[in-house]
Amino acid sequence: MVGSALLLAACGGGDAAPVSSSATPSSSSASPSPSSPQPLPTPSPSYGIPPGASPFSGLPGGADKPVLVVKIDNTRAAQPHAGLEAADLVYVEEVEWSLTRLAAVFSTTLPDLIGPIRSARISDIDIVAPLGRVAFSNSGAQSKLLPVLAQANIIDVSAGRAWDAFYNDPGRPSPVDHMADPVKLLDYAPDAATAQDIGLVFSEEPPPGGQPVDSITVTWPSSDISFTWDEAAGNFIVGLNGEESRSTTGGPQRAATAVIQSVVQTDSGYGDRYGGKTPLVEVIGEGTALVLRNGRMWAVTWERPDMESGTRYYLSDGTPMPFAIGQEWIVLMDRTLKPTVK
Repeated sequence: MVGSALLLAACGGGDAAPVSSSATPSSSSASPSPSSPQPLPTPSPSYGIPPGASPFSGLPGGADKPVLVVKIDNTRAAQPHAGLEAADLVYVEEVEWSLTRLAAVFSTTLPDLIGPIRSARISDIDIVAPLGRVAFSNSGAQSKLLPVLAQANIIDVSAGRAWDAFYNDPGRPSPVDHMADPVKLLDYAPDAATAQDIGLVFSEEPPPGGQPVDSITVTWPSSDISFTWDEAAGNFIVGLNGEESRSTTGGPQRAATAVIQSVVQTDSGYGDRYGGKTPLVEVIGEGTALVLRNGRMWAVTWERPDMESGTRYYLSDGTPMPFAIGQEWIVLMDRTLKPTVK
């Protein structure tokens, strides 16, 4: 097992947070210096979005299909997940009390059922903006946030509007019993945006370099997520809250590519009734990230100039970091945290 002493720099500046381990990576994670002009990145001819494929996962048949984003619980009580294995892309964001929630992007394939579905947060608006005016499903939101969501560039297919797409699973405890039929959800959004480029590029083969990695774990005070390389399967097993994730179809959730993206978090001004504060995850700007694929890890930089633009990930030489084809996971990690690499 090989360690790493990567520095995760802040989004737009600030002190870096060192990774908990011991070796030196093969590429720098420092953000480009404003005083040192960087060459314009030139994509490799072999990198891009395969014709007819999803711009979110590179999976064949995913082009031009409507997009549905669903907020999903990822606590132990939420296991096993229904339908999550069909998502093209999964974002992990911190919420109150150092818990996390998932924002799963479905397009290429719609499962029979998705859940358990949980409530929206203010950061969701910025996270999903590059996807266009997509269908956005959740179990609700605090009253203060509802008018803000109503003004956002999304189509509301939450439980309050698409009520007949939802049902409560009697085999699950409340509040992790809210499930929904994705086909019925999209019936409420006939004009939902179709899959479009959000800055990701794909390649069957990994780029040169990188370092071997067995696993990486991000730990919050009340939750954690890990990605463990499975050589036989050729992908990463997703761990949630100290145990292997589970699916209603059997087996764990799996990631073709896992991204640990260092971001700034501030107080959003929102919170729950018990005094928990909702962080605002700042996904617009620049910073550093770790990208894992094919059992290796690369230190990269990320850039997203504005709300409508997608996030692009660059290797140390300025060329795009290609993702493996398959389900992608992007963990939005506060820059003060230290992921553990083994």
